[in-house]
Amino acid sequence: MKKASVAWIAVAGGPALALWCVPLEGALFVVSGPGEQAAPGLAEADEAQVTLRGDHGGRIVTWLARVSRVAPGTDEWDTLAPLVGAKRLNAPGPTAELVARWATDGCALVRLAPSGNAVHGADLPADSLAEATRPAPVVRAVRKPFRLHRVRRR
Repeated sequence: MKKASVAWIAVAGGPALALWCVPLEGALFVVSGPGEQAAPGLAEADEAQVTLRGDHGGRIVTWLARVSRVAPGTDEWDTLAPLVGAKRLNAPGPTAELVARWATDGCALVRLAPSGNAVHGADLPADSLAEATRPAPVVRAVRKPFRLHRVRRR
């Protein structure tokens, strides 16, 4: 977990979402909200399922996490938010401005602390667990390819 930068997080039986995270103090921290990644229901959840991948790209562990929100203005926020903000890639501006925006724009800084047993190794499912493609308004029918010259049939 200490090398994780992306985790697949599922809340309340919903689909797992790939979310950027920062490992600190034996937990994962995720920022979501306006101007950040979308994690519907995570800030209000009590627990979530976290899946991490290994260096080979495959799943190596899945565990249940206790979800707790770090409130702006607390000592915990003042300590953790700048550490998480410093790890944010492509941040628009300095870390102090980023953390201030998180506090005022309604972004959620969430701690995912392990609870219960982790599933790893031979206990992981052997099948892929790939989900079917979700419907989206941007998907449209593919036309037949254009042919410049006449193609003879034999």
